[in-house]
Amino acid sequence: MQAFLAPLTELADYQEILRNRRRGEGFIQVAGCVNSQKTHLMYAIGDGCEYRVIAFSSEEKAKKAYEEYRFLTEDVYVYPARDLLFYHADIKGKLLTDRRMEVLRTLIEKEPEKQITIITTIDAFLDGLPEPERLKGQRIRVSGGDTVDFSEFQSRLAALGYERESQIEGPGQFAVRGGILDVFPLTEEMPVRIELWGDEIDSIRSFDVESQRSVENLTEVTIYPAVENWEEGAETVSFLEYFPREKSLLLLDEPARLQEKAEEVEEEYLGSMESRTEAGMEDEDDLRVFPVKEIIEKMNHYCGFGFTTLESRCGAFHVRETYSIQTKGVNPYNSSFELLTRDLKRLKRNGWRVILLSGSRTRAKRLAEDLRDYDLSSFYSEDMERRVNPGEIMVAYGYVAEGYEYPMLKFTVISESDIFGKKKKKKKRRRTYEGQKIQDFAELKPGDYVVHENHGLGIYQGIEKVEVDKVTKDYMKISYADGGILYIPVAQMDLIQKYAGADARKPKLNKLGTAQWGKTKSQVKKAVQAVARDLVELYATRQQSDGYVYGPDTVWQKEFEEMFPFEETEDQIQAIEDTKRDMESTKIMDRLICGDVGYGKTEIAIRAAFKAVQEGKQVVYLVPTTILAQQHYNTFVQRLKDFPVRIDLLCRFRSSYQQKKTVEDLKKGLVDIVIGTHRVLSKDVGFKDLGLLIIDEEQRFGVTHKEKIKKLRENIDVLTLTATPIPRTLHMSLIGIRDMSVLEEAPQDRMPIQTYVMEYNDEMVREAIERELSRGGQVYYVYNRVSDIADVAGRIQRLIPEANVSFAHGQMNERQLEDIMYDFINGDIDVLVSTTIIETGLDIPNANTMIIQDADRFGLSQLYQLRGRVGRSNRMAYAFLLYRRDKLLKEVAEKRLAAIREFTDLGSGIKIAMRDLEIRGAGNLLGEAQSGHMEAVGYDLYCKMLNEAVRQLKGGEEEEIYTTSIDLNIDAYIPESYIKNEYQKLDVYKRIAAIETEEEMDDMTEELIDRFGDIPKKVQQLLHIAALKGLAHSAYVTSLEQKGQDYRFTMYERAKIDPQKIPALLKAYGGRLVFRAEEPPFFLYQKKGRSGKETGEDVLQLMRKILEDIRGLRLDTAEAGK
Repeated sequence: MQAFLAPLTELADYQEILRNRRRGEGFIQVAGCVNSQKTHLMYAIGDGCEYRVIAFSSEEKAKKAYEEYRFLTEDVYVYPARDLLFYHADIKGKLLTDRRMEVLRTLIEKEPEKQITIITTIDAFLDGLPEPERLKGQRIRVSGGDTVDFSEFQSRLAALGYERESQIEGPGQFAVRGGILDVFPLTEEMPVRIELWGDEIDSIRSFDVESQRSVENLTEVTIYPAVENWEEGAETVSFLEYFPREKSLLLLDEPARLQEKAEEVEEEYLGSMESRTEAGMEDEDDLRVFPVKEIIEKMNHYCGFGFTTLESRCGAFHVRETYSIQTKGVNPYNSSFELLTRDLKRLKRNGWRVILLSGSRTRAKRLAEDLRDYDLSSFYSEDMERRVNPGEIMVAYGYVAEGYEYPMLKFTVISESDIFGKKKKKKKRRRTYEGQKIQDFAELKPGDYVVHENHGLGIYQGIEKVEVDKVTKDYMKISYADGGILYIPVAQMDLIQKYAGADARKPKLNKLGTAQWGKTKSQVKKAVQAVARDLVELYATRQQSDGYVYGPDTVWQKEFEEMFPFEETEDQIQAIEDTKRDMESTKIMDRLICGDVGYGKTEIAIRAAFKAVQEGKQVVYLVPTTILAQQHYNTFVQRLKDFPVRIDLLCRFRSSYQQKKTVEDLKKGLVDIVIGTHRVLSKDVGFKDLGLLIIDEEQRFGVTHKEKIKKLRENIDVLTLTATPIPRTLHMSLIGIRDMSVLEEAPQDRMPIQTYVMEYNDEMVREAIERELSRGGQVYYVYNRVSDIADVAGRIQRLIPEANVSFAHGQMNERQLEDIMYDFINGDIDVLVSTTIIETGLDIPNANTMIIQDADRFGLSQLYQLRGRVGRSNRMAYAFLLYRRDKLLKEVAEKRLAAIREFTDLGSGIKIAMRDLEIRGAGNLLGEAQSGHMEAVGYDLYCKMLNEAVRQLKGGEEEEIYTTSIDLNIDAYIPESYIKNEYQKLDVYKRIAAIETEEEMDDMTEELIDRFGDIPKKVQQLLHIAALKGLAHSAYVTSLEQKGQDYRFTMYERAKIDPQKIPALLKAYGGRLVFRAEEPPFFLYQKKGRSGKETGEDVLQLMRKILEDIRGLRLDTAEAGK
């Protein structure tokens, strides 16, 4: 990093500072520092020290410094502070503990002499942690070949705060199956599978949470505690104790501010403890908080530096010397290249050393070229060790938030944001752990309603082993109306679905052996075919009629995309490519883009719109509300300001004259892009050449609007954007009628939202609001009843008299509402009490706390959308979901709150929608008329039928639908000892039942060995039977039954086989195989003579051969395979 460090060596004070830095305890004050230059000086002064601890007063500053520091050295970590007030209700606790534990682990495992930098905030020193030695002693290390006591190993994990689950879904959990133990250590990216052979560790491998399959072998693993204070009453120390005094250097940013901030936190904590005691709330657990005085005292015994802008007092920090240096910030150029070049020429003449930094290598190279066009000799270099000579201009890849200069040294660093205005840079970082994808087979518990395709609706009672003719198998027991009981071999599990209705009403059970279910099913089938016809017709017209084919990207397009001030995430790049590919192909685009609020969906739309406009097409951008229209309009105008594109707004904010003019110009083709609310769908709006329709927040439009949109979109490209797709569209995309892109990756500066779920009480609300206001932010308070919303606002006003509280709801007239929202955006209102109207996509970066009262009454996608309104900036955001005290939550409500807990990662909108689909059932999936039919057969079967109907219509001819069952006298089941957990066992059964090919069987075998250990013979046979079933199906065999020594192969009546080949087949088996042309026809294989005891394998071998021969009878014209 000599490019940055070399100039400092010419500063006399700097040399002296370096000599003095370890001469005695206390702090050296360096005054005259500015913003990013502090990071530069901290790096320079700390160079050569083993431990460098940098403390800031706020998380934002720490994050900013981390971004800058990361470019100077890779050994830098951020240690986040724990929330002292609400940490016990924090559902993100794991992620935070995870990040903190990662840092503690790095400190403990650090190699001697290695330099390391920790960036943190002052309040992170206040809470108690276990002593370093204790943490070292308590961690569990295992390597292949070790001998362990398995039960003691499990209890140690539990003692360290790991929770036992049946299957691992996230960090801090462990699961045991036989001799296999899965554990997800907090400090690892992936969970680990430890397999034992007796007491010895046979293998250790990491595995993937989604598929539960192993990824790579490991030689050893170290497991750190999953909670910080895992022992009651153990001795705790401050984070400071993790740094040996003689090897550490403390670098403090504005010491006086640090002390002030720490005292604020301490005061808030003590005040809260007091008022909680008064309110009679018992303390959840004993968190030790050190007094600020004590921490500062300890810090005074270290060597350190305080960086201040002015020569001011440093509070209780002991200053032993003060130096003053001269630096200043760079004046911003606000995108004026002329100003920049004029300045650079002056600096060059005067012999300054100049470094220009850009956040991307291509942009840096381009900047160097652009400067050469202005006759400024500058060079691009990736070698940061190269010294810059006086009069040289170097352009490099790097990042500082704001530029700075040292006038005495004639040295300056100018950042990209100084030149082009302040924009956040985003760095790429993949989150590896994404939370659980919802399994298609929802967990089936005894007592759940299930639907059997041939017998209807019953109640699942569990799995029972039943022995028939000395052969044991697992059967699922299902009870029906009037005491009817049905036992189904688990191998036929694919005929069963969990029943999901639209609400919690109990469905009516069917009777066994009556025609009632058949009737219901055929009614539904008719209805489904009607729906399928509509859908398929709409989509078929789109598929058949050719869409407009756009050309490849132009130079303008590339230039326009380069101007995007952020770095795209990988998902975003993928979605943009897919969208362009759709536009450049003959088919009509119909793509759904799901991405969390603020994940850059709009940018994808803007690029698609720009592409369309270049070819003379018009674009409609449809949004649900006026304010949103205004916001998107501003974004579009901002992004397209350098290009000759006319953008108009159609909504209430425009006068009727303006609206009329826009409508006229649209027809003439003078307007390129129109952004508007449903006003765009009015009859009077026509277009000259409409090419692209973009629909934002699709879930907000009602059915009538959707119908109008449908007419509008018949043969134009459509791009739909949404954060939580409504189930219908989600399902259509999953069924494969629409294309879908998912943005799951958070942009760099979005912090996950700190979410708390707790009982309502005034004290907590007051604390939460005060905390947000004290950092200059604003608060959303969501209360969904209009009748007494004013009282609620009054109550909050009384709780916090100094705040400016206002309320808004949907029954106000739009003008009033928009005025209030406008005030809120401008920061005139501190707390906005409102109904759910805020869920619609408003972007207010300063509102970073949201409190939702009676959260149990909201739908899941609603809660999710609401929560996405906060956390739009780089500050930590808080969401409090409150429910009434002592109120018994409805089961559905409980599931909802639990789901928000589960998916608190940003980027889980789509998973939430899938879970919501299960909870609400899919009553409104296809409009009113359909929901009754869906109630009748349950959601899964409905979808299955819809799928089949769509497939038939798409494929033209009706597909032969018949099921194949196999019943052989062979022990084929999953023994208790192999998979204990019933849910996992069902899942495996269901997946084995779906096996159709040898490949799938091999894959399943591999997975079972990996997850549960060596496969017992009975399970092996189960797998073979499943593969036989696929073979039998392709041979038109509907059932294969064994009665004693006879095997009967029943054929499908309409089987497409060549009867002339039958005699040759029978002859080949020398009379042991006969054919009966009855209703239905069947082959009978009789074993002659006793050939000793036969094993299951022999029978399976024989069956496979016969089935292959029967398959040979197929007509060649028939399709091979199903």
